[in-house]
Amino acid sequence: MVTTPEEIYVPVDDGIDLHTWLYRPAEASASAPAPAPAPAPAPVPVPVPVISMAHGFAGLKYHGLDGYAQRFVAAGFAVVIHDHRGFGLSGGQPRRDIDPWRQLHDWRRVISFITTLEGVDPGRIGVWGSSYAGGHSLVLGASDRRIKAVVSQVATISGYEQSLRRVPVEKRAAMAGLLADDDRAQLDGEPGTQPINSPDPGTLAVYHSQEIEDFNERFPTPEGVEDDRRVTLRSTLKAQLYEPGVWVPRVAPTPLLMIVAEHDVITPHEFAEAAFETAGEPKKLVRYDGGHFDAYAKNLDETSGAALDWFLKHL
Repeated sequence: MVTTPEEIYVPVDDGIDLHTWLYRPAEASASAPAPAPAPAPAPVPVPVPVISMAHGFAGLKYHGLDGYAQRFVAAGFAVVIHDHRGFGLSGGQPRRDIDPWRQLHDWRRVISFITTLEGVDPGRIGVWGSSYAGGHSLVLGASDRRIKAVVSQVATISGYEQSLRRVPVEKRAAMAGLLADDDRAQLDGEPGTQPINSPDPGTLAVYHSQEIEDFNERFPTPEGVEDDRRVTLRSTLKAQLYEPGVWVPRVAPTPLLMIVAEHDVITPHEFAEAAFETAGEPKKLVRYDGGHFDAYAKNLDETSGAALDWFLKHL
């Protein structure tokens, strides 16, 4: 049975609200049979565990996250998925500006909101993040003990090391100059923007990947939802400075599952595997035979199943 989520706007700060989906499972109840002929007592609702989810770099919740949520809610979990500030129907200016530390601040506010929900057990909160948000889930798991289980999928581990893989040596000086020019231009105006992806390596873009083009075709953004597939130039600079891998040793004793793709060229699996070795117990590493974006479709059963098993065990 497909569950239709409730749409909620979660306030964070500065008058900004995040557009959020709330999925609730079929109502759980606990009651003991009453001796005849007394009528059976009304069922007593049982608070359910909840999974807080978010997408990666410039991703929206429409892009493949419902498949995970449906599996989690069918197993009895409540699920909350938010879009980051500046994206989709969430508020915030400038639009499509990716600041990992603001996103982490906002995600903590979402978790605070979750603790106020009726029917949800605030003592059983898990986080699930993928790609850039996979890095966020590591930082959150290490710094917020309200979280009782972490799933980090195809995660950003080192923004610096990933930038070295993404930008050829001969183009790094030009990129640094472009970012410096953009920073200077912000003295008088808004930050510049760039496409998230272009298959043409000669075009300025964050990525040059056919995988991303295929992913966008598979999970199109609905009409009426802002998505021009651009981000600010300074998002690249902020990404280069983001090092969620250093937080991995601090996640324990919160249970940590890391899911990696053996053919990932967006967030190379060897970074995640090296970071995993620094984590304390309990922890588990799951590898799947695919690329970064195969997690949401081709390998959905495998990746969602691993996450579900982890949440069932620890929440």
